[in-house]
Amino acid sequence: MNERSVRIGNFSGYLGDRFTAIDEALAGDPVDVLMGDYLAEVTLAALAADRHGYVDYFRKQLLPHLATIAERGIKIVTNAGGFDPAGLAEALRQDVADAGVDLTVAHVEGDNVLHRLAEFHTDGHAMEHLDTGAPLKDWGVDPIAANSYLGGFGIAEALRAAADIVVTGRVTDASLTAGPAAWWHGWTPDDWGPLAGAITAGHVVECGAHATGGNFSGFMQVPGMVKCGFPIAEVAADGSSVITKHARDGGMVTVDTVTAQLVYEIQGPRYLNPDATVHLDTVQLSQVGKDRVAIAPVVGSPPPPTAKVAVFAQIGWQISQMLFCTSPNVAEKVALLRDQLRAQLEGHVDQLDVTPLGTAAEDPHSQWEATVPIRVMATARAPEALKLFPAAVGSLYLQGFPGFHHDGGAQAVRAPWPRIDYWPALLPAELVPNTAVLADGTRLEAPVSSRWATPEELAQGRSPEPPAATTSGRRMPLGTLTYARAGDKGGNSNVGIWVPDPAHWEWLRSTLSTSALRALLPEAKDCDVVRHEFPHLRAVHVVLKGLLGTGGSSNLRVDQIGKSVGEYLRSKYVTVPEELL
Repeated sequence: MNERSVRIGNFSGYLGDRFTAIDEALAGDPVDVLMGDYLAEVTLAALAADRHGYVDYFRKQLLPHLATIAERGIKIVTNAGGFDPAGLAEALRQDVADAGVDLTVAHVEGDNVLHRLAEFHTDGHAMEHLDTGAPLKDWGVDPIAANSYLGGFGIAEALRAAADIVVTGRVTDASLTAGPAAWWHGWTPDDWGPLAGAITAGHVVECGAHATGGNFSGFMQVPGMVKCGFPIAEVAADGSSVITKHARDGGMVTVDTVTAQLVYEIQGPRYLNPDATVHLDTVQLSQVGKDRVAIAPVVGSPPPPTAKVAVFAQIGWQISQMLFCTSPNVAEKVALLRDQLRAQLEGHVDQLDVTPLGTAAEDPHSQWEATVPIRVMATARAPEALKLFPAAVGSLYLQGFPGFHHDGGAQAVRAPWPRIDYWPALLPAELVPNTAVLADGTRLEAPVSSRWATPEELAQGRSPEPPAATTSGRRMPLGTLTYARAGDKGGNSNVGIWVPDPAHWEWLRSTLSTSALRALLPEAKDCDVVRHEFPHLRAVHVVLKGLLGTGGSSNLRVDQIGKSVGEYLRSKYVTVPEELL
């Protein structure tokens, strides 16, 4: 057991994050472990559509630094294994051999359950959809990927066996931090409190610059925002942590930047993980230095008895084109476009969506202030049905609304692409192995908790409705006094809204009642709105069930994964008492 805090630095929050991240991390402050997260739900959907195995982007990032990593003794942990962690591990071993350095590569497997779906069905596991309750067999399409979310103890076992680089498939994002912390401190699966603390730290740093000022409502106060640095989690033996960053890099770490990530992509006060259940409503933050935020205490309880499984299938094809119209009469022009496209495509496509974005300025100072983009999208079960789409759009230049045009600097869309849908389900946790596979083929099964969480320990519940909001004061945007962060969980959008000033907390909670939220977000009129309060964070958290359809990879919203819902909410006008201004 190591009493010193383990320093875990992030170098990736998604596939496509800054390519130079490993270069920057190695040039920055010392770390014991470098962790990279690549597998968002939409990333898995894209990998599934391409029938692609592992994330070669990571391999290219790592290749120039193998000698440095070996020299410094830094451990590398990443889920870049995607659908083929064994394949990535083998490719890395060849890279290590070619570089002539001494590094051992292991991988973690067990998450890929695609080949076992028929077995599960035969054994009575219906894998009901988490939102609709429908059994998987009723989906009507053939899954092309099915991966369970694994915990961190497979990673810990690989590190205990002296692996230098550990690649995984679908583990939870926080497992990439919890696993190394469990290895470093010698935790067992029954150390739920420390594990909960490490999971919380992992949740904060898993998305890279999300914790250092990226995608932050207060971005105008962030120094070096042009290139925010990557975060570091210092996880202590008791699970408490300090979130910081490389001192040489841009960005900042404050209670607010950490809060932003804490309320991101959660479903409520219980943050369920294969290693522990985190009671997020117990989490407290404190600024303990420049770019240093302490997280403690964090209450943890046993993990849930079920494992979440992400199933993907191709449900058809899609195609889209961005068009533009210029005021006046924008609404009438959009209506004409919709009617003309329907006349040509109705009966051929399954769905046609025509969405204008924004409004034209009054008395515009430039042509672009008078211009409104229009996203046109069509879907169909077969690609042939969408072949009419480019011709239908292209036929309107001389017979459509006045001023019809597309981006002259962009090529017109010619061919459709696969449409991938997402099916979240549960399986009994004991059915999903978590196995570390070493370079010599040795297989190490991850240990498991001695008991599972009870329903009471897992219950998300809903917070009581607050007292009625004040009706006197000044009308102004909610964002005048608040920050927000929005994310996605399958077809559900989640939004966390909080106030930096403790004096504003009672106003916020009363202002954002469930009925008020429905009034502020008319797009959520058909959604089940689940509201939670986090007094320690001065935050109201909301889950908008079904706002994103069945998932980010398949819905027709322009903001497919709901990243702007929080900022949209902040733009809404509410009543603010004069004494708070």
